[in-house]
Amino acid sequence: MTATRMPICLSPDHLYRPTNRPLAAERPVSITYNGESYAVMMVSPQDLEDFAVGFSISEGIVESKNEIVAILDDEIDDGLLLHLEIIPDRLAALSERKRSLIGQTGCGLCGVTDLHEAVRTYTPIESAPHLSINSIFTSLQALPNQQILNQATGAVHAAAFADNKGTICAIREDVGRHNAFDKLIGDLARTGIDPASGFAVLTSRCSIELVQKALAFRIPALITISAPTDLAVDVATDHSLTLVALAREDGVICFNDPFGVFT
Repeated sequence: MTATRMPICLSPDHLYRPTNRPLAAERPVSITYNGESYAVMMVSPQDLEDFAVGFSISEGIVESKNEIVAILDDEIDDGLLLHLEIIPDRLAALSERKRSLIGQTGCGLCGVTDLHEAVRTYTPIESAPHLSINSIFTSLQALPNQQILNQATGAVHAAAFADNKGTICAIREDVGRHNAFDKLIGDLARTGIDPASGFAVLTSRCSIELVQKALAFRIPALITISAPTDLAVDVATDHSLTLVALAREDGVICFNDPFGVFT
């Protein structure tokens, strides 16, 4: 979803002209579980059911889509509403992961009230990921043509999932890199694609919340276009997540290779 304004295009030769420039849509979305408010996030207003499922899994509210009974989305003047009904057994997790602040576009951890919730512990990845140097480069070459929203606006991130040959099986876009990843996770969960069958590719830097989302959904390898943070590398190393960053068509840097995939 995009919006159009009439900005003025400025050039070095002082030729000023109006231009129809599509803008990426950004809306606040309020997320509630069983009638209880949990978080307000800034998102691109498409693929909201994927976002609801992926966010719930990556936040640890549910372990799978089967623990979500119903999803209802609505729109009001102030933004969007996502109402989720989850099974009673997951209500304890809901109270433990309670947030109290607004999550902005660039933030994946806003509102976490306890320090230990910022750096969570997961079961380490147990098996080598299905990827290779060739499959990484194949996915990187294919990715730009599938970023439809970004082609129109130049303002959104993409999160894609590729199989062992580098073929992109799914892709989601959003103004927030963490939202795009949540949408991708939700899509994979809803369509039944095995997260261990491939790897994720994100058009962003690799910060800790992206590593945590990969671990929460058991994606064994994460590829990002820009550099990682030190904490992202530390958490990936501690949990045997294969981490490749600064991934460009002419080269990549592997920051963690626990299974010796590239040696």
